[in-house]
Amino acid sequence: MRFVVDASVAVKWLVVEEDSDVARQLVTSGVDLHAPRLMASEVANALWRRARAGEIERRAAGVILANVLDMPVRWGADEIVVADAVRLALALDRPVYDCVYLALAHRIGAVMLTADRRFANALASTEHGESILTLADYAGTR
Repeated sequence: MRFVVDASVAVKWLVVEEDSDVARQLVTSGVDLHAPRLMASEVANALWRRARAGEIERRAAGVILANVLDMPVRWGADEIVVADAVRLALALDRPVYDCVYLALAHRIGAVMLTADRRFANALASTEHGESILTLADYAGTR
């Protein structure tokens, strides 16, 4: 199986939070994992937010972020899917950032895997509903 993982999944590889165990098992499951380059910036932003909130030490955020280069994904070029992402964002009334992952999934014949239930629920009743899976639902299908 082939997945495009978003930052909500990738952060769980770096910081212990709900469903981190499922995200980490995904890495060893033998599935083909992909992500747009955008994910590195979104992971950095998530770590910055956690450091500002005192959830992780400020110095630790940079150390943790160094692991982004070792993430078990095949990186996709954002510039190849950004036009499709904008079209999806306009059609779905969702942020372009989220739609970059969906556009990459469509481009490579993958399913988008996310921990963002709101985004997945927003797509559920659309033609893209079968192109997205929550991490919790993935855990239930194993």
